[in-house]
This record gives sequence, C-alpha cells and structure tokens, in this order.
Amino acid sequence: MAQAPPTPTASPRPLSALAGLWPFLRPYRARLALAFVLLCLGSGTILLVPLAFRDLVDFGFFGKPAQPNGGLLGALSLNGYFIVLFGLACIWALAVAARYYTVAWIGERATADLRSAVYARVLTQSPQFFETLQTGEVLSRLTGDTTLVQTVVGSSISMGLRSLFQFIGGMIMLAVTSLYLFSLNLGLMALLTLPILAIGRKVRKLSRESQDKIADASALAGEILNAMPTVQAYTQEQQEARRFTARTETSFVTAIRRTRVRAALTALIITAVMGTIIFVLWIGARQVHDGIMTGGELASFVLYAALVAGGVGTLSEVWGDVMRAAGATERLLDLLHAESAIHEVPSPQAPAQPARAAIRFDHVTFRYPAHPDTDALHDIRLDIPPGESVALVGPSGAGKTTLFQLLLRYYEVSEGAIRLNGQDIRQLSLHDLRQGIAIVPQDPVIFSANALENIRYGRATASDEDVLQAARAALVDEFIERLPEGYQTFLGERGTRLSGGQRQRIAIARAILKGAPLLLLDEATSALDAESEALVQQGLGAAMQGRTTLVIAHRLATVQKVDRIVVMDGGRIVETGTPQDLRKQGGLYARLAALQLNQ
Repeated sequence: MAQAPPTPTASPRPLSALAGLWPFLRPYRARLALAFVLLCLGSGTILLVPLAFRDLVDFGFFGKPAQPNGGLLGALSLNGYFIVLFGLACIWALAVAARYYTVAWIGERATADLRSAVYARVLTQSPQFFETLQTGEVLSRLTGDTTLVQTVVGSSISMGLRSLFQFIGGMIMLAVTSLYLFSLNLGLMALLTLPILAIGRKVRKLSRESQDKIADASALAGEILNAMPTVQAYTQEQQEARRFTARTETSFVTAIRRTRVRAALTALIITAVMGTIIFVLWIGARQVHDGIMTGGELASFVLYAALVAGGVGTLSEVWGDVMRAAGATERLLDLLHAESAIHEVPSPQAPAQPARAAIRFDHVTFRYPAHPDTDALHDIRLDIPPGESVALVGPSGAGKTTLFQLLLRYYEVSEGAIRLNGQDIRQLSLHDLRQGIAIVPQDPVIFSANALENIRYGRATASDEDVLQAARAALVDEFIERLPEGYQTFLGERGTRLSGGQRQRIAIARAILKGAPLLLLDEATSALDAESEALVQQGLGAAMQGRTTLVIAHRLATVQKVDRIVVMDGGRIVETGTPQDLRKQGGLYARLAALQLNQ
C-alpha cells in the first residue's frame, strides 16, 4: 500500500525537532568544540570587564587603598586600568570574530549537507509520493526552510549560547557582588517565566503555519510557471495573478500574526527585565548612600545587570528564531524520513542475463493506491521472448501506460509477478532493473543544457562520438546543425527552443545511446509530421534490432511492422496476434483499424 507524504504536526517540544539536525553536525565535532572554547573565552573575558571597572572606580578614580586581596587588578595607575580594559576588549573581539567564522562555517556546511540529503531522498521516492505533494512544496522546503535552519545553526544558536553564558555568569557575579540585590532581582525575574513560555509556544505554532502558507504560494507559482503557454493561450494571466496574490496575502496575514505575538513577547521581556533591574538599582543606590556597598561595587553590579538584561533580550530574539527553525526542521525531516512505497530487497539478485530481455507478466493484477477498489490491470498474462517487438494498443485507460510503470517499478503489482529473464523484478535492485530499460516517453523531458548533454543523459560515460552516432540514428543532426552553436546550443528550460517533434527525436537519441536490452516506446513518433515520422521510424528500426521492444501506440499506422500486437481494454488483454490476423478476427483491433486505416 502506498504511503502518502506525511502531514507533519507541531511537536510540543521544539528542541526535540532540532535534535534531528545532530547527524548533520556530528561530522564537524572538532569545529563545534573549537567554537565552544572560543565561546567560553569570549564570555569569560566580557565577564571580567565589570570587575576591572569596579577596581577602576574604587581605586583608580578615588584612590582608595587596595583591598586585602588587591582586587582583581591590584594597585595600578589610572592609565594601567584603561590599558587592561583595552586588552580585555581586544581578546573579546578576537574570540567573537573567530567564533563567528567557525559557527558560520558549520552552519553553511551542515545546511548544505541537509539540503543535499533531503534532495537525494526525494529522488528515491516513487511517483506515488508526488501525487499528493507538489514539487513547489518540495522546493519551498529545500530553499526557505533550509535557510531558516542555516540562520539558527550558523548564528542564532551561537548567539543564544553566548547570551546564556553571559546570563548565567552575570547572575553568578551579581550574587557575588551583592547577594541581597541579587535575591530581589532573581525573585522578580522568576515571575516572568510563565507568560514568556506561554507566548513562546504561540509563536512556534504561528511560525509553522506561516511556513506552510509560504510553501502553498510557492507550489502554486511553480505549477503556473510550468504551464505558461496554456495560461496565456486561455488569457488567464490576471486570474492566476489574483490567485497567487490571494495566497501571498494569506501567508502575509499569518506572518503578521506571528510577528505581532513575537513583538509582544519581546516588549514584555524587555519591559519586565528593565523594570526589574531599575528597581534593584534604586535599592542599590540607597545602599551606596548608606555606605553598605562601594560605588565600584554598584558600578560592577550595573554592568553585570546590563549583561544579564542583554542576554535575556538576545535569548528572546533567538528563541523566536528557534521556534521558526523547529517548524522548518520538522518539515525537512518529514521529507528526509519519508519512506518510498517501492522497497529494495536487502540482498538483491544480480541480473541473470543482462544482455537479454525476456519479459513475463505472470497473472498481474494492479490497483492504483488512489483507487484501491478498482483494478487498473486484471490478471495480465503475457510472455515476450528476447528480441520480439510488441505493440500495446487500445483505447485510453486500457492499462497500456500502467504496464510500463510496473515494468519500471514506479508501482508494485497488487497480485502476481513480473519476471525479467525469469527473475521477479522485485528481487532486483532498482538500479539494475532500470539500467536495463530505455524509454522514450510521450512527453519527453529536455533539461536546461545543450543538445550534446541532453542526449548524453542516456549514458553519462558516452564519448562525444557515441553521442553523435545516436543523434544521427534519430535524425537529430538534421535540425541541430541549423542551430547557432550546433550541438553546443543551449536548448532552454524544458526545451523551449525546440518543436515537439525535435524534442521527441532528442529523447529517441537518448534511448538509443543507452543501448539497454529492453526498449519502451510510448507514442515515440506521435509529435512528428509524416515526413519526419518516416525517417525516425528508420532510426527506431535500427535501434530495435536485437532488443526486446514494447510500443504503446494509439496510431495503428506506426505499428504495422511489429512482431505482435496486444490489444487491451479495461485493464485486460482482449486480443493478441499479428496485424493481419487481428484484422481478420473482427474484434476491437479490427474496429480501430477500420476507423484509422480505412480498412
């Protein structure tokens, strides 16, 4: 049974989603350790500044005698205190710069690995996967979601850890400086925890919803941009612009809701923290006035309080980024962990006779996952010996293309088995199976590359001469040589610079170059005019020599020279034989021939 792409749900623990990134960070543990050391060095340095400032105020400005322990710096001249402060600033700057570079490198590298892993995983999915998940949605996750992850891994988490260190260190030093003021500060800040956590959960939920809305808009844009000729032919440009605008507005409204809640969270944190600090400092000022603490101690307490406040403010910002990245990570991990409906056997068999292609459909029944109660194919029994050419004909929906899809294992048979040279194709690796099959689809795919590389797609290791021979066999050279740069001419996205017949011939040349023992032709000449069709049939005739060939044909004139015709209707084989025999039988083929061939 096929599995639809998973519909992710928000996890109540955002950090658990981010834990899924660890496999992509693990290879860079040494750099992570270096970043941690630099983080400790920078944070430790900045925590020394208030102590140095305390000594500067108490001893440098007012000339008080050194305390019994000499303070942090001991007895220095006024200039000496400032030199020490500048030295600490230099160490801090170097540590921050080195940490920034190291963490940014880790973020970029891990995100690139994640993006590649997700893309590679998507490429292994069967066509069933894309029946419910649009390609635009996949692209949105590969671009927008990975960018969010990169932001968090490459900067936000580092900033958060730095701020956390400063917060914890600052709180410790506040306690050391004045336990009474620290107790007041801690008690008031504890009251802020619950509302901050509650609003944080709301931010995360809205962040996930916002990313989903953006992906919806991207999916629509991808679909329409791939169908521009149809959109323009039906003058639907304004309608499609309105549809996209509507989805964009939906994502905007969701993003603004998220931003509004996050802004409220930031305002609450800053107001509460600063109010707490100001109140505590007012108490401290009264203690200085009463001689309970020195001016330097209050100054250091102010600086530590500022570090704590800055750390809390940064943590609130980072937490919002973490919420968004958690949602993005969930969506990426959904793709990364998606299981293909087509499963490889743990120990696949080696192809028994890779140079041959004997096919047997052994009581094959198939139902599409979307229609589990309807047989698309029913009890198909068909033997095709090596080298035979067989045409599959019949009305639309008869099951011809479904047979091709089952041969390529885009879907699994529901009952029965398909055997290649006596081996159940489910016991072969997908690579070995598909390596032995060349296909020319009805709607050929032309990649954004030149003509030479488009044909070489059939066999990546082929030499230029091999490519040219295949091109000549498919009569590609007849039109390629008229292009500005010949075989080096860029063919445009989806082959927009070529006619339908020219794209078809590129696909035929690609299949010829592959040289697989089994050749599948899905209306391979349907887009050609009569003259080009006759010429290409010559090339296909040469390509079919010594190979088993299955041909899907709606135009019966193109399959009059095959060895056998199999007539299908309603997912069943209803007739089989040579064209001459089938016309004599007076069945479905004879009726089709009478309509198309006037016979």
